[in-house]
Amino acid sequence: MIKLYYWPTPNGKKVSIMLEEVELPYELVPTNIGRGDQFAPAFLDISPNNRMPAIVDDDPLGGGAPISIFESGAILMYLADKSGRLWPRDPHPRYEVAQWVMWQMANQGPKFGENGHFKRALAAGTADVAYGRKRFDDEVNRLYGVMNQRLSDRQYLAGADYTIADIISYPWASTWKYQEQNIDDLVHVKRWLDELGERPAVKRGMAVGSTLSEDPASISKEEQERRAKVLHSQRARPLR
Repeated sequence: MIKLYYWPTPNGKKVSIMLEEVELPYELVPTNIGRGDQFAPAFLDISPNNRMPAIVDDDPLGGGAPISIFESGAILMYLADKSGRLWPRDPHPRYEVAQWVMWQMANQGPKFGENGHFKRALAAGTADVAYGRKRFDDEVNRLYGVMNQRLSDRQYLAGADYTIADIISYPWASTWKYQEQNIDDLVHVKRWLDELGERPAVKRGMAVGSTLSEDPASISKEEQERRAKVLHSQRARPLR
């Protein structure tokens, strides 16, 4: 059985979609990143970067002891190898897919996430974040443009076949409204989003954990202050 350490964010949904697509059984382990569950010592053993998602597979590919994997790109590659699906074996298409997985990990995910960070900070009146807000809004727009150009002459990001490159990119790309982007300017991205959004496994994966989100009004001021100390301005942790 695969244990999925998860919270319903775009990063978590990459893995839930993949597990639904390849039909591997899994157990959801809610990991409330707003509360700080990702900093628990036991979770650090699974995810040294204190970030979810992460998985533990008790019946790993190749046998042997359970395997734990963090970082969504590595998780999707592992699940693709274990299931034999959604990642070609031939080197040419395989690395066509791999480079778009790396693009998502190095560009789309971080820039979209930072854009959201500065968007929230601006709304909260946290210091002067206008430069950061514009910087990452421009980057988000540029990256949507990269996707739009790429999809202008092929059905999926890595070519004619749906792969982990599409799965890993879909959850963040689907946040275009929150990112304040005009989807009508991104006709090829829109076509791709519409098509992927109709896949049954994508619908199931995106819905995973839909009841987990918290109402901010239900969190006491004391708990909000505790969380702020845990979550904000993180620096290197002392050796264990």
